[in-house]
Amino acid sequence: MKQALNIVKVGGAVVEDPQTLEALLARFAAIKGPKALVHGGGRAATRIASQLGIETRMVEGRRVTDEQMLDVVTMVYGGLVNKNIVARLQAAGVNALGLTGADLGYMISDKRPVTTVDYGWVGDVREVNADILADLVGRGVVPVLAPLTCDGKGHLLNTNADTIASQAAQAFAKHFDVTLTFCFEMPGVMDGDKVISRIDRETFQALKASGVVSGGMIPKLDNSFDAIAGGVSRVVITNTETLGTENSGTVIE
Repeated sequence: MKQALNIVKVGGAVVEDPQTLEALLARFAAIKGPKALVHGGGRAATRIASQLGIETRMVEGRRVTDEQMLDVVTMVYGGLVNKNIVARLQAAGVNALGLTGADLGYMISDKRPVTTVDYGWVGDVREVNADILADLVGRGVVPVLAPLTCDGKGHLLNTNADTIASQAAQAFAKHFDVTLTFCFEMPGVMDGDKVISRIDRETFQALKASGVVSGGMIPKLDNSFDAIAGGVSRVVITNTETLGTENSGTVIE
């Protein structure tokens, strides 16, 4: 029987608010057993890019990343946001280690090909070294994964944080019984003011067609279904207040 592992992905809005982030990290620190944290930081990247006079372009919830924007997201994701989270977790007694995909070469991506949209230096994950990640966790390390990968040829690639979480969860599933929780500012996937308790692929297509699900929620759900298909036992979308609580949020089937 595999040991349980909890992976929590925290969104940019949570990362941006100090009080919400503090509450999230306290709840994360309280989770028993092996665990890992994946973070976004898109709002911070957009804010700092604006301060630097760099335009932000988004297509279907995904950031277009030219050379200038790649510099910004590398600084923000791999530096400012990641190390702030690591420092706070260390203060909470969690032996955290901040990583990008380039570190230990744990996640390798291909630059996304140009089709109808040129996303620039954006990576589509090709390979995840599950053994390295499992070895770290087995040593009591809590990985804190930033949304950056590399192409194995010396170039960093901006990679959607939900994709990082999904791909890492699937890799960990070789060694652990994995629960993946997407934690953001809402209590789950919403239909008006109501939380949708469960979503399967057919329901997802209907919600997308009706416009109930749109923007950044689309890649989040895409990655949730990929995780389930890749061997992850359970995927939940919820918020900081209900993290770790049974029967909360939206369960992906």
